Amino acid sequence: MLRILSLILLFIVGSKLQVLQARQPIRVEGLFFSDSITIADSTGHVYKIKMPTEKKRKHPKRPQRIDRGIMQSVFIPKGQWMTGGTVSYSEHEEDNLNFLVIKNVTGLGYTFNVSPYVGYFFKDNIAAGVRLGYNRTYLDMANFELNLGEDFNISLKDLYYLEHQYEVSGFLRTYMPIGKSKIFGLFNEVRLTYGYGVGKNSTGSDTEYDGTFERSHNLQIGIAPGMTAFVTDWSAVEVSVGVMGYNFKWQNQKTNQIETGTRRTSSGNFKINLFSINIGMTFYL
Repeated sequence: MLRILSLILLFIVGSKLQVLQARQPIRVEGLFFSDSITIADSTGHVYKIKMPTEKKRKHPKRPQRIDRGIMQSVFIPKGQWMTGGTVSYSEHEEDNLNFLVIKNVTGLGYTFNVSPYVGYFFKDNIAAGVRLGYNRTYLDMANFELNLGEDFNISLKDLYYLEHQYEVSGFLRTYMPIGKSKIFGLFNEVRLTYGYGVGKNSTGSDTEYDGTFERSHNLQIGIAPGMTAFVTDWSAVEVSVGVMGYNFKWQNQKTNQIETGTRRTSSGNFKINLFSINIGMTFYL
């Protein structure tokens, strides 16, 4: 663009110097190698024309990054597969238990949970995968009494509860080594879970029997942080806390095959519960 302007300007100056054109040829200097043009004739007259130049734009200064000394090290490389699972089981049994206002409790119950999963590391220290889950909760309480005073007593007999819960989750897990260690590391798992459950609960027996059948749908968005420790080159023990996040649940009930009821709940939980710690094993292939 500057060279085109130079030629146009030279043409205008040349039209005003008709007297010089009658003399010896004009000598032009600095047309292509300088920011100005010098025109001289044989008589010694010199005409110096300064060429227009583009103004340099001032760019704002970019903030400098702070070196925090965080090293990007590979804990689990790209291209590896991971598979494993967690299992938990708890059981309780009461025989004529008395505790504060709770009297004469007799019952038996347990909770069983299994959750296998598989994932693939599409990037160093980052894996995506699928997790399945099954949970069974059982309670059979023959007697339960609540004594809040002489005028307020509650007595229940033959309490029964059973629920099956099925879950499928998609997860994204990121790892970070502890310091420069290749054995110990931290991880965080982001999950999107859908659950479907069926259950029933009842009270009484014979002619006083009252039973309710229930179906539930559950949607959960949450995170599950934890710690891993390699025991061999291809296997590790993992400890994680319960899922923290948002939970939405829809329940439909039918009592005695006649009455129906619904319930919708939503909750947010970002507290770490030390009583919901899961221990599992993971294998890296």
